[in-house]
Amino acid sequence: MLRRIAITLVAGLLALPAAAQDWVPDRPVRIIVPFPPGGASDLVARILADRASRIGPQPWVVENRSGANGNIGMEAVARSTPDGYTLGQCTIGNCAINAAIYTRMPYDIERDLVPVYWSGSVMNVLAVHPSIPVTTLQEFITWAQANRGRVNYGSSGFGSSNHLTPEFLNGRLGLGLVHVPFRGGAPALQALLGNQVQVMIENVPTKIQAIRSGQIRAIAVTGRQRDPALPDVPTFAEAGVPDIVVEPWFGFMAPRGTPVAAVNALNRILNEANADPEVQRRLRDLGVRPEGGSPERFAEHVRSEVALWRDVVERNSIEKIN
Repeated sequence: MLRRIAITLVAGLLALPAAAQDWVPDRPVRIIVPFPPGGASDLVARILADRASRIGPQPWVVENRSGANGNIGMEAVARSTPDGYTLGQCTIGNCAINAAIYTRMPYDIERDLVPVYWSGSVMNVLAVHPSIPVTTLQEFITWAQANRGRVNYGSSGFGSSNHLTPEFLNGRLGLGLVHVPFRGGAPALQALLGNQVQVMIENVPTKIQAIRSGQIRAIAVTGRQRDPALPDVPTFAEAGVPDIVVEPWFGFMAPRGTPVAAVNALNRILNEANADPEVQRRLRDLGVRPEGGSPERFAEHVRSEVALWRDVVERNSIEKIN
């Protein structure tokens, strides 16, 4: 009898670590997207949230909270309860560039947030309004130089990759493009469609449908290789301007203090969602390269990107934002 009790106690104790590691959401998981609806980060988050909701057992809900180039939404994530039920859409902007370009940040990536999942990567594409008389990158450079100070480019906000890339071109090629910031990629695109701005270097997913329909004209992409979604559009290097490689990315962060079991469980659900063939098709059709992997893989990528963009800002003497 005593031997059976001892065996039972030992078995129970051995089971405790595994049970303690199990975490299953028992209420909806909220994803805060720090940008307006319709932009690339919003589209990627909604595609994954839709599939994650069907994996179960609880729905995943997207909440848009835009402003300050993503800082407002990510601050809300950093200050939320670290219980596994709030994630923030982390991008090249609000989780890498902002730390380099803002003199004061309302959150610290290392101190206040913990990486959960790397959703995917994209390229930026230089596109112009169809009234602009250019079809190649060299023609665009010549035209912009001839119209210095009179050509407006739109961006999703100060400090975004679609702000810094044109500024880098301004400094390197003397284009004189004038920055017009918006509160997200979608409103910036509407300004390009209406010829309120003439140029954008923005994520492919935001502009892919407008390019395919002929509403705007794609000139070059910022990737190391051509984008499969735009196979006829050359890279900057192919078009004669080397060393312009910008590949924005998306992922999810949770507030620091979120239990490791919850982070791992959310990561597993998102990996399963991203592996779904229909999700892969939808992402690639938008020009998104699915990533995936462990929280540690995403953490390492974010660290390298923070260091990269700090160096870019310093080397190009880009003015910081107070």
